[in-house]
Amino acid sequence: MAVAEDFYKTVEPVHSGNLEVRLAENQDEINAAQSLRYKVFYEEMSAKPNAEMLAKKRDFDRFDEFWDHLLVLDNTKKNISDRVVGTYRLNRRSKAEKNAGFYSTEEYNIEALLRNNHEVLELGRSCVDFDYRNGQTMQLLWRGIANYVYFYDVKIMFGCASFPEVDQNELKLPLSYLYHYHLAPNEIRSIALDNRYLKMNHISKENIDIKAAKKLIPPLIKGYLRLGAYIGDGAVLDEQFSTTDIFIILKTEQVTRRYKMHYEAKNPELNPH
Repeated sequence: MAVAEDFYKTVEPVHSGNLEVRLAENQDEINAAQSLRYKVFYEEMSAKPNAEMLAKKRDFDRFDEFWDHLLVLDNTKKNISDRVVGTYRLNRRSKAEKNAGFYSTEEYNIEALLRNNHEVLELGRSCVDFDYRNGQTMQLLWRGIANYVYFYDVKIMFGCASFPEVDQNELKLPLSYLYHYHLAPNEIRSIALDNRYLKMNHISKENIDIKAAKKLIPPLIKGYLRLGAYIGDGAVLDEQFSTTDIFIILKTEQVTRRYKMHYEAKNPELNPH
């Protein structure tokens, strides 16, 4: 495995009570993150594992070797398999172009996002153990992401987020709301691949019940929207996970502003610009 050693050696882990957030340091910690992903995605959410995943009780793919793995750890636990209680996968352009590319390109055309020369960051495989789904854990994950984004001078974050639903009739209202109120501008807009494209614009803007639509949006997507996220054009059905995916695009000044003063105070020698 490859650790982002420049980040790891410079930026200290963030602590909150018995929890800390940092990058995975070794394969055992990545395995623990994969076990948590399996627990959440396959056992709790009923995704469909392949035979190897089922045997190992871990969620993994060809990208895991190249991505950085952000972890929330409960330091009161002895075994690493129990200590990892939250995770995000992080994939910078500068790493993706040298290795396995972007996971998102299996569902979306992201050429518009990549036309600029800035660093961009793909997020994925986000999950938190059921017993730790609270503000403390999510705050730590976002503080970890903010530090990572600021250290590498990332300008845009992106990735797929999901509705736990495959029946498109049930999603007409929230998808239409997202399309009319949060669609990304053309210069950064991703578009679902032709063979996977599902229409989002089912209801005209003037006929959307905004309050009702917002109630149908999953908490993670709501969180991105509160930070000013945009949505790509087209939804995608993910049969393995039994979800309907949408594409999230987030300019990073929305995320880093909250933590910038804290970060600079802890690391005054750093200036990514």
